[in-house]
Amino acid sequence: MKIIRQIVVFDTADLTTESDFWAGLLGGTVEADDDWHTVFVDGEPRLGFQLAPNHIQPDWPDGTQQQIHLDLYVDDVAAAHDEAISLGARLLKPADDLEAAEGFQVYADPSGHPFCLCWG
Repeated sequence: MKIIRQIVVFDTADLTTESDFWAGLLGGTVEADDDWHTVFVDGEPRLGFQLAPNHIQPDWPDGTQQQIHLDLYVDDVAAAHDEAISLGARLLKPADDLEAAEGFQVYADPSGHPFCLCWG
C-alpha cells in the first residue's frame, strides 16, 4: 500500500471557528466547502474539518475522555501560548515549570479538542 496523502480530521459543529483557529495557529489558509474545510500550510493539506452538528466536546481531564490530540513542538512556549489564546484556545493544564528544559502545556481548541504545546 502506498499512502499518497495523510491528513488528520477533526469533527466540529462550527467549521469556520475551528478551521480558522488551526489555520491561524499553523500559519495556514482555509479552503472551505459546505460541510468540509481543509487547512493548507505551505501549499500542502495538513488538517481536515468535518461538519458534525452533534459534536460533543471532550471534557479532559475530568470528564469525557479525549480520543486524539496533537503535540506541537515550539521554540518559544510563552509566545506560542499567547498566540494560541488569542486565537481562541483554552489552557487546560499549565506546565509545572515553564523554565524547564522540556515540558508541555495542554490546551483545548474552540471545539474542545485537546492539544499540547511542547518544548525541549
